[in-house]
Amino acid sequence: MAQVVRVTEHGGGVWSIPVPIPDNPLGHTLVHLLDTDRGPVLIDTGWDDPTAWDTLTAGLAACGTSVSDVHGVLVTHHHPDHHGLSGQVREASGAWIAMHAADAQVVRRTREAEPSRWLVYLEEKLSAAGAPEEHLAPLRASRASGRTGLPGQRAALPDREIVPGELLDLPGRRLRAVWTPGHTPGHVCLHLEEAHPAAGEGMPGHGRLFSGDHLLPEITPHIGLYEDPDDTTVIDPLGDYLDSLERVAALAPAEVLPAHQYAFTDAPARVRVLLSHHEERLAGLRALLTTPLTPWQLAESMEWNRPWEQIPYGSRNIAVSEAEAHLRRLVKLGRAEAVPGSDPVTYHAI
Repeated sequence: MAQVVRVTEHGGGVWSIPVPIPDNPLGHTLVHLLDTDRGPVLIDTGWDDPTAWDTLTAGLAACGTSVSDVHGVLVTHHHPDHHGLSGQVREASGAWIAMHAADAQVVRRTREAEPSRWLVYLEEKLSAAGAPEEHLAPLRASRASGRTGLPGQRAALPDREIVPGELLDLPGRRLRAVWTPGHTPGHVCLHLEEAHPAAGEGMPGHGRLFSGDHLLPEITPHIGLYEDPDDTTVIDPLGDYLDSLERVAALAPAEVLPAHQYAFTDAPARVRVLLSHHEERLAGLRALLTTPLTPWQLAESMEWNRPWEQIPYGSRNIAVSEAEAHLRRLVKLGRAEAVPGSDPVTYHAI
């Protein structure tokens, strides 16, 4: 029996298809379909999983098209719940895949990485952050046993570049790329610079924004350090994210079509909430640093969606990365600094 998928028609040749993410509380990725004069274009594709693939193909059928008709794939960022099925779509249709150069480099680096080197890098990084021995031991065990498989090594290499500020080559549409780094170094939002279908009903704002993970109606996206063993540049991804939020607010789109949850209006109001949230969180973390803490200890003290004891192993690595991103921001703002000579490094408020 054919699978039934509840797609949403947003008007003006735009649909969304909820593609499931296996074993993830987010539930699904909203893959958007945009009609063009050369055929349908997908914005993201969903997780590389048989159920997700079946849902995507059934969803395309519900939109009156098929995967073989897809002309191109625009990837907001390289994460597997967005880019995972891109290669399979290309194989089935001959579609091109486009991505910002910074995230394309992440895909290339991950595909070419020597897994054992990544495990050594991760072990060293976590050790420097103050991770306890019981957290480091599984990494050493994986390396010793040769079980070094890494996610992302099957991810498709894009064949086109999304260039910030430029209109994409989509005949019959005006879709402009907006670089919004923070969640990933090459995250992009896509601004559909066309009148909203409900403009005649008094819908205020300028077009529609496909926001990926950058701007979500109820969730604050993860902001961590970008992993690259060969790059020693001191980056500030949280600062990049906050600047990117301001950029999106200035666009004042009539509606935001995110990759998770649901479409919403009043992007500037949502941006104000997120800016306030991060300012409050930075102030709270600075208060914690009246006692010098390692990044690991700071992560243990931060508020998450569950107690630290219940956070799974892999998610703790992500949490520590987010703690480090916040520490980078505090240091850059002159509100904290590393304690000289501390090993593992501790930070304190100033």
